[in-house]
Amino acid sequence: MKKLFFLLVIISLAACRQSHWDEQLQSAQWIDLTHDFEASTVYWPTNVPFSHDTVFYGMTEKGYFYSSFKFSAEEHGGTHFDAPVHFGKDQKFIHEVPVEQLHGPGVVVDVTRQSSENRDYLVSVTDFENWEKTHGKIPEGAIILLNTGFGKYWEDHVKYTGTSKTGREGVEELHFPGLDPGAANWLVKNRKINAVGLDTPSIDNGQSKDFQSHRILCAAGLTMYENVANLDQLPENGAHIVALPMKIRGGSGAPLRIVAIIGK
Repeated sequence: MKKLFFLLVIISLAACRQSHWDEQLQSAQWIDLTHDFEASTVYWPTNVPFSHDTVFYGMTEKGYFYSSFKFSAEEHGGTHFDAPVHFGKDQKFIHEVPVEQLHGPGVVVDVTRQSSENRDYLVSVTDFENWEKTHGKIPEGAIILLNTGFGKYWEDHVKYTGTSKTGREGVEELHFPGLDPGAANWLVKNRKINAVGLDTPSIDNGQSKDFQSHRILCAAGLTMYENVANLDQLPENGAHIVALPMKIRGGSGAPLRIVAIIGK
């Protein structure tokens, strides 16, 4: 009888927690941090752009409506996810990244002023330390999002990337902010985070030639998000980030649907 009583108590508590969790999710504000994929979506100058073609759209011969499309895309373009293997030998592919690493408390570091003064700005250790002076230590499992302010240029390819050219010539003219390798190294050594993302085409700034920040983060088994949207709509602290990439077996990257959940 006593065992039955305790079992009923446990079930009741579990039901209460589930109900509370459901209420929180229903009342929370959800913000989409993903750009649409379309013909004008930003890809690296040497990459093939996104394409979307019609297979069928209209009324069938049997009298009902039907639509189907096909798309083609390189892994690293638009709002996308970098797996650790992208720049890390023997690191995890997309399909191997555990789901526990695909979400976490959002840490939004605002460097819009610095980036407006310098298109090639590198987010520094000082920027993270200043965030911690206000909000406390970066929490374990955090998703760090760097708000450079470049998201507002998404519809203007030249302002967003620094160039309208493609191929190697376009790569040479890329100018946008990124993460300083020293700051990437500081995060790896001093904080236990899940990922770093930002609102530019690359974690390394446009003029990087050796992609050191990518290499440091990937070697540590971390993931990255690039071309993230709507970072200006997030608080610097308090959001929960969920980042779900297309699960491509053997993929080094994938299109990403990323959202922020802000409780009320």
